[in-house]
Amino acid sequence: MNLKTIHNVFFIGIGGVGMSALARYFVSDGKTVGGYDKTPTLITQSLTNLGVPIQFETVLDLIDKQFLNPNDTLVVFTPAISDLNPILQYFRAHNFQVLKRSEVLGLVTEYTQCLAVAGTHGKTTTSSILGHLMYECNEKVTAFIGGISENYQSNLIQNGTDISVVEADEFDRSFLTLSPDYACITSMDADHLDIYNSEDKLVEAFNQFTQKIKPSGKLFVRKGLPFEGITYGVNEAADYCAINILIDNGSYQFDLQTPNGLIQKITFHLPGAHNLSNAVAALAMALEFGCEVQNLKTALNTYKGVKRRFTYQIKTDDFVFIDDYAHHPTEINAVYQAVREMYPNQKVAVVFQPHLFSRTNDFADEFAASLSQFDAAFLLEIYPARELPISGVTSSWLLEKIKSPNKKLISKSDIASEIKKLGYPIFITLGAGDIGVEVSELKEKLTYAY
Repeated sequence: MNLKTIHNVFFIGIGGVGMSALARYFVSDGKTVGGYDKTPTLITQSLTNLGVPIQFETVLDLIDKQFLNPNDTLVVFTPAISDLNPILQYFRAHNFQVLKRSEVLGLVTEYTQCLAVAGTHGKTTTSSILGHLMYECNEKVTAFIGGISENYQSNLIQNGTDISVVEADEFDRSFLTLSPDYACITSMDADHLDIYNSEDKLVEAFNQFTQKIKPSGKLFVRKGLPFEGITYGVNEAADYCAINILIDNGSYQFDLQTPNGLIQKITFHLPGAHNLSNAVAALAMALEFGCEVQNLKTALNTYKGVKRRFTYQIKTDDFVFIDDYAHHPTEINAVYQAVREMYPNQKVAVVFQPHLFSRTNDFADEFAASLSQFDAAFLLEIYPARELPISGVTSSWLLEKIKSPNKKLISKSDIASEIKKLGYPIFITLGAGDIGVEVSELKEKLTYAY
């Protein structure tokens, strides 16, 4: 498909973070963009502010007439949308070009130098760091981020279209639509088993992804993963490695060992060894691409992070409120490691909203172990997203497995009162569901309380 012949783009599920980044891209490219989503959010409001018409009902009459010509309209949908969605069914039945988001991302990046970041964890942070580094080094880059960058207050970073930075998403095997010049694999834990059925199938998909790299391309691999490529790590024998690490006022100071020697005195402000590893990956890709060392050091020092990735909502001497997107046991463990590193002797309470019945079922014991590390663990009901309930799989069932002395099933309306009653100095909200919608109100309630 030649995207240059397309004048209109309609998104079904436009409020998704990946979908909205593509929508922003097409707006900047001069296309007429519109879409549907289930509910209004801050993301949909930001698109409306750009002049994008968005409807929140599956009523065909609400679709603007300019999107009803199949000859010049592309329809993009997310796999989170049901095949029974009336709008999706209409466009399919009337011979429109209907493509998944990942397929469109493949088309957009096809004629660019594409740097793709894959992995079951770390994609968003690594790609946002890499996009920021490339932008600050004045490369002609467009970066599609799976979260809202704190530096740009957007999920799209733009300084030209010669280079693209993208997340290579393993969900629904979406990353197999890409043909990157450089690719990185940050991690490969069992996840999305509702799609893959087994860990072996997941590994097979990642192997297929590595074969999509262009013949002259490079693969960057977290040390210890079973792939041949340029390795990176933290305090280990890797091609690119962070060493001589110090923590100074909540920030990392480190040296970077590279195949070409030592780069000294690099500063990085995100806590957690997992984030430091992500920074090393982004630095390795940017250095191999040809960015200048001093420019990269300056750029990394100005990196502010991604919303809902260990984001401080309140940070005072008496009380800290952190919000994070973690929705897999490995990610929760990473958050725990980071908070213990920053606050080694403080009591920590966590409120977790499980995401998907299938994931909760597949990793119940692992979730229980990761949550049991905290001094107090509160659970919300499972956020179903695209799924129907699984018999016996509930938050109450998961709660019974947690060993924390302070544990409780609560509703979203009870979070603030429970945290005030507990009185712990560190509080964390975790999850990929609609718990993120509660953060702003929680911040307001808890600010006045402390």
